[in-house]
Amino acid sequence: MALNIAVLKESAQNEKRVSATPETVKKYIAAGAKVQVESGAGAYAHISDDAYKDAGAKIVKSAEEAIKGAGVVLCVQFPSDAVLKKIEKGTLLIGLLSPFANKAALEICHKQNITAMAMEMVPRISRAQSMDALSSQSNLAGYKAVLDAAEYYGHAFPLMMTAAGTIPPAKVFVMGAGVAGLQAIATAKRLGAIVSATDVRPAAKEQVESLGGKFVAVEDDEFKQAETAGGYAKEMSAEYKKKQAALIAETISKQDIIITTALIPGRPAPKLVDDAMVKSMRAGSVIVDMAVETGGNCTLAEAGKVVVKHGVTIIGHANMPSRLAADSSALYAKNLLNLLNLLIKDGALAIDWEDEIVKGMSICKDGAWLNEAFGSTAKPAAKKAEAKAEVKTEPKADAKAEEKPAAKPAAKKAPAKKATSTAKKAAPKAKTAAPKKAPAKKTTTTKKADK
Repeated sequence: MALNIAVLKESAQNEKRVSATPETVKKYIAAGAKVQVESGAGAYAHISDDAYKDAGAKIVKSAEEAIKGAGVVLCVQFPSDAVLKKIEKGTLLIGLLSPFANKAALEICHKQNITAMAMEMVPRISRAQSMDALSSQSNLAGYKAVLDAAEYYGHAFPLMMTAAGTIPPAKVFVMGAGVAGLQAIATAKRLGAIVSATDVRPAAKEQVESLGGKFVAVEDDEFKQAETAGGYAKEMSAEYKKKQAALIAETISKQDIIITTALIPGRPAPKLVDDAMVKSMRAGSVIVDMAVETGGNCTLAEAGKVVVKHGVTIIGHANMPSRLAADSSALYAKNLLNLLNLLIKDGALAIDWEDEIVKGMSICKDGAWLNEAFGSTAKPAAKKAEAKAEVKTEPKADAKAEEKPAAKPAAKKAPAKKATSTAKKAAPKAKTAAPKKAPAKKTTTTKKADK
C-alpha cells in the first residue's frame, strides 16, 4: 500500500508559507507515495490548487480530509489542537514545531501516539545541510530585515556624490553573525552601507570580515570558548555581558541602523539593546529586532508592530521568513523532501531510528519521549521490575540470616571456624573475631572483603 502524505494549509497567525510545492509533490509521487493537499494551502506562496493537481496531488477541502489515512503529515507550524487530535495513531508529523514554545501541542502528540519530528532540531552536520530548515529560512529573513530597515530609514544606503552635495553612506550594525546576520551583512554591504557586526562566537570574526564587515567584540578568554559543539552561541557570564555592553553602547550611539538576530535555542532572546542605548541613537535611526517573537533583543521592541521610541523606529515584524512566502516555501519544501528521501524507501516509511539525523530531531514516538528535554525517556516498566526485585530479594536475605542461628543454635561453632579460616586468608589479624556470634562474623568478613 502506497504511503499517503498530507500537506496542510497553515492556520497559525502571520504564517504564509506552505510545506510542499508542485516540484516536491512530483518527486514524492515518483518515489511511490500519494499526496493529499488541503485546498488553498499554497495561496499565499502564489501556488494554486490547479498547480498541485497538475503535479499529481489530490486536492481535498479540509485538514481533516487531508490527514485521513496519512502516514506522514507535513506542516510549517503546528496544526491547531483540533486537527492535531484527529491525526491517526502512528502518523509521522514533521514541521517547524517550535518545540520549546509548544509543549502543550507536544503533549497531545505524546498522548495520541503521534511521532513528532522538529525541523529546527536537525543536527548541524555536513550530511544534514540540505535538510537544515533553520538555515534556509534564516538566510531569507536576514535579507528581508535589511530591506525593511531601508524602507523606514529616511536616507540612502550608499555614498552618493552629486553636484548638489555628498550623501554619506549609512552605518549598519548587525548584532549576531549567524546565518541571518551574515546575510544581513552581505545585503547591507551590497547596498553600499558601512557595516560592522558583533557575535559571541570566535568563529564569527573571520566570517564577518570575509564579507567586508568590521568585527566588534570584547575578545577575552571567555569569548574564545563561547560556542557550543552544535555551532550555537553559549549564554555568557554576567561579567562578560557587562564589558560587552559597554563596548556595544559606545558603538550603537554612532550607528544609523541596528539589526539584531541573537537567539538561544529553548531560551528567551538575550537583551542586547536597552532603553539608554536607543536614546543615544540619532533621530531617524532604525532598529530591526529579528528575535522579537522570543522576547526580543531590544527592550522597546513589540512583537508584530513597528513603533517609534525616542525618535528611533523599532521594527518588530513577526515571522520574517513568511514575508517572502514564495521563496521561503520553495526552500523549506526542499528541506522536507531531502529529509523524506532519507526516511522513505520503495514508497514506504523505513526509518532508521539510530541514524544521527533522525535521533537529533525526533521528539516522541508511540507514546514515548525520545528527547529528554521534553519528557523522561526512561522505560517505566523496567523501573517497576527493578523495584519489585529489590523488595523481594532484600527481605528474603534478612530472613535467612535471622533463621539460620535460630533454627540451628548448635551450629554456631561451625560458622565461626569457617569465618575464622576465611579471615586468616584475607587478613591474619582477624583471630579475635572467633568468639562473636555467627551472624556478626558473616557481616565482618563481608566488610573486610569489600575493602
